[in-house]
Amino acid sequence: MNLRVVGANLAVSLKGFYREKTAMFFTIAFPILLILVFGAIFMDQEHISFNLYVQDLDQTQTSAEIAKTLGLTGKFKIIQVAPSIDATLYARNNKLNLVLIIPQGYEKAYIQYLQYDDPNAVATITYVYDPSSASVITKMEILNAVFARLNQGLTGKPPFIRTTETSILTRKYRFIEFFIPGIIAMAVMTASLAGTVNVNTELQQKGIIRKLFTTPITRTDWILSNIIYQFILAVISTVAMLLVSYAVFRVNLEINAWLLLFIVLDVFAFVGLGMILFRFVKGAQSAAAATNALMFPMMFLSGSFFPIEMMPSFLQTFARILPLYYVNEGLRASMVAADNMAALENAGVIGVFAAVVFILGIMATKWEED
Repeated sequence: MNLRVVGANLAVSLKGFYREKTAMFFTIAFPILLILVFGAIFMDQEHISFNLYVQDLDQTQTSAEIAKTLGLTGKFKIIQVAPSIDATLYARNNKLNLVLIIPQGYEKAYIQYLQYDDPNAVATITYVYDPSSASVITKMEILNAVFARLNQGLTGKPPFIRTTETSILTRKYRFIEFFIPGIIAMAVMTASLAGTVNVNTELQQKGIIRKLFTTPITRTDWILSNIIYQFILAVISTVAMLLVSYAVFRVNLEINAWLLLFIVLDVFAFVGLGMILFRFVKGAQSAAAATNALMFPMMFLSGSFFPIEMMPSFLQTFARILPLYYVNEGLRASMVAADNMAALENAGVIGVFAAVVFILGIMATKWEED
């Protein structure tokens, strides 16, 4: 072993890294950003607070105490829902994952239970919930714990408060069926963005892109062939994921034209973003670092793995400006909830984004090097 050669090669590598300012910045700064972001999300989970929509059908002082007690736990911010509204439609139209309904006659049943020891006097509180949300399970567990403590306070008596659940969806689904659309969206994004940047960077370093300028192929031909290539990869990846999901987990998902549309929009959006990014990176190291800096926040903050409701409010706002969020929501609306209107709304948002970044990507793509 020649230590002098090893040292010289190490010096060359370090100098090369130092010259790649983008790579140096993202290599050092990006992990710190992840620590700060996920620290803000998970550091203080015991003090996390959820919005809880409460519909009080009894409208009495006794029933109002239930909402007040739930608010005093520090786990919920109580938002009142008018008694005249259909809670199921309200939750579905406003994309709420839980509405708690206090039944009419709650105060009367409570008086009967407390003063007359009537064992048949019970109050059944209804959870109108969306099983597509992972956080709704946490909410209901907290609520059940609160109601259990209230029942325990009535020593020597059978439970007064009971709960029942009503899904806002017409069909029953498992969590895996809400997880798969997010993984499909993330996988297509990753392949399209990373593939575009990394492949083009490699071709640029080899001088192939510059040589294309002297061939009959046009810039449009080149971009179109790359789009078709990424689309084929996305379809193959999606089919493979669905086959495994059906074979192993026996999932029950709606497979329709929306799936193909969102794959197309996903590819166009992130190939376009990749073309723009490629214009500003120099070298393989900076390309990989910049690509990761874009991909990882979208992977973790756009609802692919866990609900954005678990994040601080400023991160929830940030999540809603990420394009992957709308692909996730659109695929879940079409594949799980079979909600064509919600799918159309999300397709419109990601469609506009895809058109803008793709046009900018075409404008940024050049044969010749600067």
